[in-house]
Amino acid sequence: MKLSLFALAATSLFCLCQAFPAIQSDVSINNHITSALDKRGKNHYHDSDHDTTMSNDDSTATTSEESRLVPGKYFDRVVIIIFENKDYKTAMKNKYLKSLPSKHNGVLLTNYRGTSHPSQPNYIAMISGSTDGTEEDDESNIDRKTIVDLLESKDITWKSYQEDYPGGCNKEMDIDNYARKHNPFISFKNIQKDKKRCANIVNAKELDKDIKNNKVPQYVFYTPDINNDAHDKDMDFGARWLKKFLEPRIKKPAFSENTMFVITFDEDDSNTKKNHVYTTLIGPNWKNAPKTKKDKTQYDHYSLLRTIEDNWDLGDLGKKDKKAKPFDL
Repeated sequence: MKLSLFALAATSLFCLCQAFPAIQSDVSINNHITSALDKRGKNHYHDSDHDTTMSNDDSTATTSEESRLVPGKYFDRVVIIIFENKDYKTAMKNKYLKSLPSKHNGVLLTNYRGTSHPSQPNYIAMISGSTDGTEEDDESNIDRKTIVDLLESKDITWKSYQEDYPGGCNKEMDIDNYARKHNPFISFKNIQKDKKRCANIVNAKELDKDIKNNKVPQYVFYTPDINNDAHDKDMDFGARWLKKFLEPRIKKPAFSENTMFVITFDEDDSNTKKNHVYTTLIGPNWKNAPKTKKDKTQYDHYSLLRTIEDNWDLGDLGKKDKKAKPFDL
């Protein structure tokens, strides 16, 4: 009986040993399959993350093509930035303003003049060649042509970027730190009554969007608010704003490629007849920048308009721009 039980146990153990390799093999296979599935799952998750990243990149990528440029004789784009009510000597005491011509491939116009007093007539003169229709800083609604008519006749794009401006062809005189008297375009009837033209007077925040999308127009008129333009603040405040605004943007080709930047003032602060104000023409990527760093020739706001007209062969507006002396470029 004992022998029989022993034989039965031995037989069972033998069968179990014979089966064990198969069981072990099955476990190994299952482990291999599980491992492979785990790896596949991990790889699939990683790929999914990669696709999401690419999708995000695609959603923020710039797809707009650069607006067609009309080549100019001296530059392909002009950017005009206007400050307020400071004498030439006051501006030249600021180290940053004084350094701009040498820092950014430019020239200092040492004998540049405003056209009149107070502020608004100077702005009107810059784009229309005359101060007719406005003698003060009050509401003006003028019925004559401007630089806009000349630019559009040659398919040259333009925009007026105004800090704190609400858009929508708003004609109010003062909104927050925006002053209509520093936005000359809104004072002309053939712009006021044209929705398409009015849409080109925008809040200044639009500039960064235009730079990003490579759609900066060829004629840019930029007006800082009444603090940043040093109207209600001192020159050092205005210069700090300019440095913060200009330095990062002037490095972007969409803004600076063959661009002439004009940094100027509307009028002096002493209310003098001479009306001597700081003006510099700069452009790190301006191909035809003057070789000299100082130009002593007498110029004024009509000279700026005349230079732009000559650059694109626009003709003139038949006002004081017609006989104005253009910049020596």
